[in-house]
Amino acid sequence: MADESFCLIFICKLLFLAVSNRKGQPIEIKAKGSILAAALKKARLREELPSRMSTHSLADAPESLIVYAWLNDCIGLDESAEIVTTEKDPSARA
Repeated sequence: MADESFCLIFICKLLFLAVSNRKGQPIEIKAKGSILAAALKKARLREELPSRMSTHSLADAPESLIVYAWLNDCIGLDESAEIVTTEKDPSARA
C-alpha cells in the first residue's frame, strides 16, 4: 500500500486537476482534513472505522481508499477528477 505522503500528494494533485478543469486555469488547492472526514461520513464509510479516531486519521482513510482504487486500476485519474469536478466546488471550502 502507498504511504501517507504519497496519498496526500496524489489527492492534492487530483484536486488541482479537478479545480483547474472547472475554473479553466491552473489553481492549486489543498484538501482540509475536515472536508475529507466529512466525505467519509457522507459516503457512509465512517462506521467501518474504529470509533475513537481523530479528524486527521479519518481524513487519511478516503485518501488511502482513492489511491488504493487508482493503484489497482479500479478508477483512473481523469475519472477521479471528473467525479470531484461534478461535486460541489472543493475550492470553496479550502
